[in-house]
Amino acid sequence: MDETKYTAADYKAGQPRWCPGCGDHAFLNSFHKALAELGVPPHEIAVISGIGCSSRLPYYMNTYGMHTIHGRAAAIATGAKVANPQLTIWQISGDGDGLAIGGNHFIHAIRRNVDINIVLLNNRIYGLTKGQYSPTSARGFVSKSSPYGTVEDPFRPAELCFGARGRFFARCAAVDGGPSVEVLKAAARHKGTSVVEVLQNCVIFNDGTHNAVAKKEDRERNAIYLEHGKPMLFGPNKEFGLMQEGFGLKVVKLGENGISEKDILVHDAHCEDHTLQLKLALMEGPDFPIALGVIRDVEAPTYDESVEAQIEEISAKKPYHNFAELLATNDTWEVK
Repeated sequence: MDETKYTAADYKAGQPRWCPGCGDHAFLNSFHKALAELGVPPHEIAVISGIGCSSRLPYYMNTYGMHTIHGRAAAIATGAKVANPQLTIWQISGDGDGLAIGGNHFIHAIRRNVDINIVLLNNRIYGLTKGQYSPTSARGFVSKSSPYGTVEDPFRPAELCFGARGRFFARCAAVDGGPSVEVLKAAARHKGTSVVEVLQNCVIFNDGTHNAVAKKEDRERNAIYLEHGKPMLFGPNKEFGLMQEGFGLKVVKLGENGISEKDILVHDAHCEDHTLQLKLALMEGPDFPIALGVIRDVEAPTYDESVEAQIEEISAKKPYHNFAELLATNDTWEVK
C-alpha cells in the first residue's frame, strides 16, 4: 500500500492556457487538491478528454493522460478501465463534447456503470469554436449560431444521467473550492460511473451564465448544499427548507405556520428510488434553490468488474489458456 503523502503540486504539470477568469482554472485547482487528499499515486491515474476548452486539462496533470477526439472520451475511458482495472480514470468533457457528439457515449457509459469518473464542465456554450450555442444553452439563447435565439429546449445533465440509470450524480460550482473538492472525492470513492456537473463561467462567450451561484453570498441565497442524512436547509441563516407537497417540493421558512426543522425533508443520497433525487437535481431558480453536493450515490455491479469476472469464469472452463494449449486441443499433423 502506498503511504506517500501527496500534495496538490504532485499532480500539477504545464502552464494552463485558458482565458483569464475561465472557470477551468478554478476547477483545475480543486481537482489537484482532491487528488492529493485521495492519495492515489499520479502513475495510477489517467485523465482522458475529448475536444474543447476544458479538454486541454490533461496537459496540466502530472498523471497519464489522453487528449482524444471529439465526443469519444467516454469510449476511450471505458477501454482504458477495462484493459487496466487498477487505473483510476477521470474523463473531462464540456457540455458540447460530452452531450452533443458525445451524448451517446455519455449515456451508455452510465448505463453500463463503468467505474470511471465523468466530469462535465458546463458553461452552456461552445467556447473553443467561438461561441455557438450548446446542448445546455437555454431556449431563446442568442449566439453566433442562433442570432435570433434558439428554438429548442436544452438537455439537463441530471435528467440524462438519471434516465440512463445513473448511480452517482453530483453538482458543484467551479469557483466554490471546498465543496468542489468534497464532491470530487465522493465521486472517486464511488464504485461505478460517477457524473459530476461543474457549473462554470465562460468569460468570453457566455459571461454570467451561472451568476446565481457565482459568489458566496449568492450561493447562500440561491443554492442548497445537500448532505446525506441531513435536513435540506438553506439560506444565509439556514432559515429556509424543503418539504414535500403532493408529488412535488415546496420551499418553506422555519418558524412560519408552525414549521420547524423536524418538518424538513432529510436527504437520502443512497435511496434506490431516484424520484426525489431527480426532483432535487432539476430544481431551478427563482422559485427553488439550485442543488449542489452529492445528490445520488447508490452502489451497483460495475461493468469492468463484471467483464473481468466473466473472463475468469469462462477461462476456467476452457481446456486451453494460451495459443500453444489451443493447438494441442485439436488434431495435429507434421508435414515432412
